[in-house]
Amino acid sequence: MSEAPVVTLLKTLIQVPSTSEHEQDIALWLDNHLSTLGYTVERIPIAPGSTRENVYAYIGSTRRVRACLSAHMDTVPPHIPLRVEGSTIYGRGACDDKGPMAAQICALEELRAEGGVKEGDVGLLFVVGEEKGGPGMIAANDHDLKFEGVVFGEPTEGKLVVGHKGHLVFELIGEGKTCHSGYPHHGINANTALVEVLNEFLSTKFPESSLLGPSTFNIGKIEGGVSYNIVPASSTALCAVRVATDMAECRRIVSEVVGKHPHVRLEFKFEYPETLLDHDVEGFETAPVSYGTDVPRFKGDHKKYLYGPGSILVAHGENEQITIDELLEGVKAYKKLTTHLLKA
Repeated sequence: MSEAPVVTLLKTLIQVPSTSEHEQDIALWLDNHLSTLGYTVERIPIAPGSTRENVYAYIGSTRRVRACLSAHMDTVPPHIPLRVEGSTIYGRGACDDKGPMAAQICALEELRAEGGVKEGDVGLLFVVGEEKGGPGMIAANDHDLKFEGVVFGEPTEGKLVVGHKGHLVFELIGEGKTCHSGYPHHGINANTALVEVLNEFLSTKFPESSLLGPSTFNIGKIEGGVSYNIVPASSTALCAVRVATDMAECRRIVSEVVGKHPHVRLEFKFEYPETLLDHDVEGFETAPVSYGTDVPRFKGDHKKYLYGPGSILVAHGENEQITIDELLEGVKAYKKLTTHLLKA
């Protein structure tokens, strides 16, 4: 029995490493693949002179289309090679986000073969950097693109997402004074100052939403000090709040907590708000999710759908995976969502 095209495609995509900031090879591969399938393909730099490029593909010469299927090309590090065990495909990007990407491409190919889409109906937009601040989708706002609706691909366990949390990312910088650890009173311990702030954050309450649940705090990365016998002069912690509601209040709380500690400085890095999504398509289960996506970064009054095969619970881990059945169901679902948009 021959292998389904979506399985073959995903296996190939996984074998092309594309961790964030290193997406050039996957962009080139997609350009070649989609061109071979007969699409008009554009590789668009995200900034003048940048080697990082988004990929936009459409049928014929009509660049402005009604509907768009979109996924991100980058993955979190490290790259994990492909392996297949039974009906499960493992490897970096298996579900986040090459599984959804493969299903989108194959869904559009099936629609083309069935005569379900024509020139001017639908395009594919694949972007860089979703896992690291979203520069690709932010740049897409300058690509002269406008759609009636966009279907964003992420692992949603085959459910249409009703909404997802926002993200408030910030860095805490401990600023101390170095000295010999035998005489700590002659210095200021930047690590201690940082730990005191972090400890307060662990008991801080952030706003809650009846739809998306509580806003949650995470300490993502800590660095500080030189050696065990030196009072450290500097330290840093990269932190974030998954915002369920009221970004302004979350910012105020963060500033207030840090403001109580004279030896810790605050730098906000980036943010995007909680996002409510369209889910007016029959035949889908619906659910909220706690992670963020590129959806709020692409501006416009288009309808916004978030759907994908695979589970976020195995994304970013050493056993990232997706089943063949999930992939096949994803192809069917993307066809249904695209058809729904075109009939609207």
